[in-house]
Amino acid sequence: MIIDLISDTVTKPTPKMLEAMLNAKVGDDVFQMDPTVNELQEKAAKMFDMEAALFFPSGTMANQTAIKLHTNPGDLVIADKYAHIYNYESGGVAFNSGVTCKLIDGDRGMFTANQIEEIAAVTPQIYLPFTKMICVENTTNKGGGACWDFNELEKIKKIAEKNNLAFHLDGARLFNALVAKNETPKQYGKLFDTISICLSKGLGAPIGSILLGSKAHIDKALRIRKLLGGGMRQVGFLAAAGIYALDNHIDRLADDHKRAREIGKVLKNVSYVKKVENIETNIVIFYVDEKLGATTFIEQMKQKNILLTPMGEGKIRIVTHLDYTEVLHQILLKELKDFKINKSK
Repeated sequence: MIIDLISDTVTKPTPKMLEAMLNAKVGDDVFQMDPTVNELQEKAAKMFDMEAALFFPSGTMANQTAIKLHTNPGDLVIADKYAHIYNYESGGVAFNSGVTCKLIDGDRGMFTANQIEEIAAVTPQIYLPFTKMICVENTTNKGGGACWDFNELEKIKKIAEKNNLAFHLDGARLFNALVAKNETPKQYGKLFDTISICLSKGLGAPIGSILLGSKAHIDKALRIRKLLGGGMRQVGFLAAAGIYALDNHIDRLADDHKRAREIGKVLKNVSYVKKVENIETNIVIFYVDEKLGATTFIEQMKQKNILLTPMGEGKIRIVTHLDYTEVLHQILLKELKDFKINKSK
């Protein structure tokens, strides 16, 4: 029995999700003739009260498309130093759009309006990149599943409007934030110019993300998606999984959050852990004692069929998800409590 806590992307489709996929009506989506894809896009747009939506094979492609929508080569994007678009998208901001990032030293992946006010208001100069876009990530991946304060996002929106900057949300795990903070998709739809949401993380679909925005933005995004190689054919089989996920797997995210907090409670009370980051959603980030070391701990847990992942800087990450059941949870808690350093290593 393997307990895979590397990410919430490791889940398998549930039997009912597979049934929905098998029964999907499909067509050629490059010609916008796949009825199930069209249904998913309309459903997502209505959920966020935005004009339009577009289905993507990955969150990275959705984010990269949004950046290309809002910028020109040589422009600048404001983002946190932990931002996924900067750290985990293969340098795509430079490769795909020819832009650079101004990285803000925020708290767990979140900066404040005060931190960016002067940067956003810089008078254009021929020797400086033109600031064109602000990007935030909610929840923050490298920040340990932290949730932005909505009031702070509203302040940042005002700065964006004042300085004619696009405001994009990398909402890969936005539904985790909505459940944790008791917020609604429509709140976010009113705030951002574009939003990417992922269906294959906490929601348990096998693949897929959605980009939301105005009709003009999504019409342009359709062309960019094709340019990036994202044109898909009878992809309604996968869109059906996304519809099922949106209908059935949002509220249950609270279970993942509860188990993450219980894991954190155990980690705070064992001698080999020196620090546990604040836990708000389904991501647990912690640091083990230097004498043990992250690499050694991960390897020794792997020998017990428990898979964890390093995040750099000595961080170890645990991510709870749909396939991490209560039975597996109790096994993990016991292993963490009983863990002893293997001195032969």
